[in-house]
Amino acid sequence: MQDIRKNVRILLIIVVVFIINKMALRPYVLENDFPEFFQVFVLSFPNLCEAIAGSILLVNLGLYGNQMFLKPTIRFKEHVIYKVSILVAAIYVILQEFKIHNLGGRNTYDPYDVLFSVMGLVIAYVLFHYLKPKMHAT
Repeated sequence: MQDIRKNVRILLIIVVVFIINKMALRPYVLENDFPEFFQVFVLSFPNLCEAIAGSILLVNLGLYGNQMFLKPTIRFKEHVIYKVSILVAAIYVILQEFKIHNLGGRNTYDPYDVLFSVMGLVIAYVLFHYLKPKMHAT
């Protein structure tokens, strides 16, 4: 459970950074005519946060479900949970960017949003393989 708590702390940090970007940084950059690079960054950064946060949430649910609902003989290895979670998150965020579903609200296609979503998925994948979160038996 301790690794899941660590993931939740990372998730909370991502949410705080997302809010700071949305409420303070984005309006400041857009109102003060910053170079295009900064405008692209503040407009597409939420996609990176969404990909990381969604991946963390799915890994936590997968680890918890694997431990609580499956018998020890049929449990998945953690690396399988990481990969499946990233795959499901990738399907969600990429399909959303290409407007195949609109579960995230008002969405417009932007290639930078797709790029930032993919970057967020890669960051999440690296994070899971670096931290190797597990759900330990209680």
